[in-house]
Amino acid sequence: MIDLVIDQRRKDLGGFEVGRVLPWPARRTVGPFIFFDHMGPAQFQPGFGREVDVRPHPHIGLSTLSYLFEGAMTHRDSVGSEIVIRPGEVNWMTAGSGITHSERFEDLRRDGGPMDGIQTWLALPVEHEETAPAFSHHEGPDDLPFYEGGGMAARLIAGKAFGAKATVPVFSPCFYVHWELAAGARAALPAEYPERAAYVAKGSVEVDGRTLNTGQMAVFAPGETVAFTALEASTVMLLGGEPIGPRFIDWNFVSSSKERIEQAKADWRAGRMKLPDLDHDEFIPLP
Repeated sequence: MIDLVIDQRRKDLGGFEVGRVLPWPARRTVGPFIFFDHMGPAQFQPGFGREVDVRPHPHIGLSTLSYLFEGAMTHRDSVGSEIVIRPGEVNWMTAGSGITHSERFEDLRRDGGPMDGIQTWLALPVEHEETAPAFSHHEGPDDLPFYEGGGMAARLIAGKAFGAKATVPVFSPCFYVHWELAAGARAALPAEYPERAAYVAKGSVEVDGRTLNTGQMAVFAPGETVAFTALEASTVMLLGGEPIGPRFIDWNFVSSSKERIEQAKADWRAGRMKLPDLDHDEFIPLP
């Protein structure tokens, strides 16, 4: 039932640690999910340095999905968006042919407090890789269906699952779910999609006779329902969908074409990609 267990790799991004899970050499994607970072958890004191901010940088060929458990983050992009994302909300940004954005922590810098969340990228189908860039923000049960009962609280973040559909405008069949499980709670992931995984953001759960702990992702074989038992209060993220096909990743660029990535690198190096309207005084150079 469990094909593979991936341990997060902690990385310091300049004053802020993330746990990187995808891509992994033995498993680069799960459905369209091609990148998966656990941001934090971290605790900040008021007045921390601006080196924690993510300065303007580019993307192509993907959609980014930001989701927080705690904290706040301000998103600004080159299609004119500016919004603060808070816990339980979704920022969905489609890069397509090219977008730039920044993520700043003004609220945390002013007040201090915890920061904990997940940022993932979903590769776009080949026919949508050059779609026009766009951004949308989603919150509340009308956008993100919510269920509570039997020791579980569940929110559908994107896609379709458990008979519900989120309004996030995904480009391929997928699902992304946030579970909060009380100690002893039982839950199941049906065999609805060919590629599925679960990431334990906090706590520990038993699956297929194995214990999954904080920072571990289990990738499941297709065709069987997966049963979970929470060994303690746990936060679990479920994700997957239809396979997207091979993709290349270089820095912040994703594409089915190496040549397209080289073009994007050249465009960024030459300053041909527009910076965010409301955050254009600095940027991250091409590595």
